[in-house]
Amino acid sequence: MAPVSHCRMTRQRVLAIIQAGGAGGRMDVLTRERAKPALPFLGVFQLVDLPLSNLTHSGISDVWLSVQFQGSTLEEQVANGRPWDLDRTRGGLRLLMPEEGTGSLDEEGFARGNADELFRIRDQVASFAPDVLLVMSADHVYHLDYLEVVDAHLEAGAECTIVTTEVPVSEAGDHAVVETDGDGRVTGFDYKPDEPTTGTIATEVFAYDPRVLVEVLEELHRELSAGSDAGDSGLEDFGDHLLPRLVERGRTIAHPLDGYWRDLGQPHLYLRAHQDFLVEDHDVLGREDWPVLTRQPARAPARLLEGADVVDGLLSPGARVAGVVRRSVLGPGVVIEEGAEVHDSVVFARTVVRAGAQVHWSIVDSDCEIGAGARVGEAGVDGTNDSDVVTLVGLGSTVAAGRTLAAGSRLEPGTSA
Repeated sequence: MAPVSHCRMTRQRVLAIIQAGGAGGRMDVLTRERAKPALPFLGVFQLVDLPLSNLTHSGISDVWLSVQFQGSTLEEQVANGRPWDLDRTRGGLRLLMPEEGTGSLDEEGFARGNADELFRIRDQVASFAPDVLLVMSADHVYHLDYLEVVDAHLEAGAECTIVTTEVPVSEAGDHAVVETDGDGRVTGFDYKPDEPTTGTIATEVFAYDPRVLVEVLEELHRELSAGSDAGDSGLEDFGDHLLPRLVERGRTIAHPLDGYWRDLGQPHLYLRAHQDFLVEDHDVLGREDWPVLTRQPARAPARLLEGADVVDGLLSPGARVAGVVRRSVLGPGVVIEEGAEVHDSVVFARTVVRAGAQVHWSIVDSDCEIGAGARVGEAGVDGTNDSDVVTLVGLGSTVAAGRTLAAGSRLEPGTSA
């Protein structure tokens, strides 16, 4: 690939699209009534705060947030972009919602995958006419200067740049596996393979040549739509057809991400990421030059009362603890009464764990009550490697006094057990 002349001082027109996802089914009851990127992270943030903060600090101010499910939960959270200085008359943050009555059946309504979604908004992208289109998911945690990706993409004259990271080969099958040659050109792309051959995976951050992207999307649509249902472009997710076709064209490169990266899209991965941050920042938090920005309101300080026993815990403002907390994250306003115990869990805002209750390897949503003497989850399971043993309690639910929820139980929002 012939390099193009580019330097950081050159003003490039960059458009970023954050794909906020669909129904988030793998998070089960936790995403029944919220978009997945609105899920809390470490008590005081939401997942969508991470890409928005990275974009702001990278100096990218044209940002589209594409919402396919429970859009109002994200609209309130992002507050028109104010926390990230994206509430602007020109540019700034724009929310993309599914539309009807604007085109053919396969160009309107809800997308059937993230590549399908790009196809549906391709005319808007073409009209904006960016030099580079950045596309990213909203359920990953990492620190990245996106302009480094833009620079690498332009200098290589690439049609697509895939930001990659390394995971154990045993975990690579949950992702898109990427193979490269000695020059960083992508030579192989295998989407969620049964037997991955490498631990190099796509982080779901991509830089595209927008003209090529639109051309390839339309080419694939012509090939695939004939065999698809009405309203389905046939494009599905990025790894099904789009990226394999771009890799075949020979001008896709990899840009390795140095440092921490974690997918939070499944309960065990969500718990694992929270456990990762209990005792260190992983160069994602605590950066004065690159803080994670959020809309979260100010609250009173957390209180540790007499008898509180906390080890390796993260306590959000307004939390009130008189019991035992081990290796857990408590959201704003959470109450752990005397004699209650919370182990290896994440508890969302304003939930109360009554005296004598025990919570193990669980994710408990906001505004719940765990009754006195109740047992939620099970000690001794490995909730960082198996979602089936993680107990999930939905928004506004109640576990009655003395009741037991076995490991892996799911309590729907607004219900009682």
